[in-house]
Amino acid sequence: DECEWFQKSIRREDGYDDFYVWVDGKIDPETGIRTVPNNWTSVFGGAAWTWVEERQQYYLHQFLAKQPDLNYRNSKVRQTMLDVMKFWLDRGVDAFRIDAAPYFIEKMLEDGTFPDEPYTDPNLPLESELHRIYTTNQPENADLIYEWRAFLDEYQSLHGGDTRAQIIEAYAPISILSDYVGNDTHVGGQLPMNFNFVRLQSSSTAKDIESAANNWMDVMWTNHKVANWDASNHDNSRLATRMGSQRVDTMTMIMHGLPGTSVTYYGEEIGMPDWSIECNQDTDTCNFRDPERTPMQWDTSKNAGFSTGNSTWLPVNPGYKSLNVQVQRGVARSSLQITKGMIALKKTAAFKAFKEDGGFSYAAVSEQVFQVVRTAVGREEYRVLANLGNQIEYLEGLTNKTMEYVLLNSYSPHNYGDKVDLSKRIILMPYEGIVLRWSA
Repeated sequence: DECEWFQKSIRREDGYDDFYVWVDGKIDPETGIRTVPNNWTSVFGGAAWTWVEERQQYYLHQFLAKQPDLNYRNSKVRQTMLDVMKFWLDRGVDAFRIDAAPYFIEKMLEDGTFPDEPYTDPNLPLESELHRIYTTNQPENADLIYEWRAFLDEYQSLHGGDTRAQIIEAYAPISILSDYVGNDTHVGGQLPMNFNFVRLQSSSTAKDIESAANNWMDVMWTNHKVANWDASNHDNSRLATRMGSQRVDTMTMIMHGLPGTSVTYYGEEIGMPDWSIECNQDTDTCNFRDPERTPMQWDTSKNAGFSTGNSTWLPVNPGYKSLNVQVQRGVARSSLQITKGMIALKKTAAFKAFKEDGGFSYAAVSEQVFQVVRTAVGREEYRVLANLGNQIEYLEGLTNKTMEYVLLNSYSPHNYGDKVDLSKRIILMPYEGIVLRWSA
């Protein structure tokens, strides 16, 4: 709300009058008091409308009052956003994270008013996503993404270089995410974020992982040959806290083993946990998402090597002296080494063949063991086997190949280079994660 555009819009300066979503509000016929135009609420609580005395109107903010919503029905707003993109493209930016895509445009009636959200279930708060049928996931949102993709493609055709991409952040139904990628007539963003794994908890099993993967692949891979895997982010608790530190490496193996793009939220490569932060919830210096946003733990020095200042904005997790990048670089089976090892596998023939026939498969081979197979048919094969449970698992007759152990987490009793005949019984220790390789 301190932006130059918004201040001009308050003053109704030419070209900025309807740069944001402004409405008069309602007048109570009995009291004559002006009230908010409808029952829409902010994602963070409270009304989604704030009154501006100078302009004598309310403006819409689906999030904080400090974040007024641009009016994307305004052609000048849309052109201005293209100008913003060009500004950064000219400076070498290759991709844009498109934030909160479901909230770009709201439902407007023919008379220019905005309808109340329905109370579909009186037992749920109005803030529930179940009620947000007019403030989220409107069809015009995808049109914006198509418009931006056309602009990015045109920029690339004029200037050359790598693909200019859109990474789309949206907690939305899979059908909506599919629309963001494209339809029969338009192409959109290359990478709508897959947050299915973000919902996994300590009680989640290999069967749950298979279900979450299928939810994505049955639609996105079938329709677009697009996949990505993201197990944590700045809005959700970290893996070590949410699923347990003992499952961090197995989840890393699964995420990087599955076909497509794997996304690593900073700190997950060393298994950083959340850090509970005590603060006054009534101040703007405290955020309910801060525990997963504490500083990256680089080394044993002051502030974990994150800053040379006297302090950091968010406190450093006090466990940083034993859990940091510097320490894990020197440990053979650390989370960091597992992450590096999985990333290195993406350069292999088997991993690169994921769009070929027989290039990959995945399944829960037991309630707690998840398997990913990556294959360059007739040439090379890798198998990820991850035991998410706290019991020994026995697997029989996975394949008629003898394979070599090439990546092992700290729970595995095996050595690199050991061989195993997968036509026979294989044993996995609790929380053991392994990668096996076969070549012709």
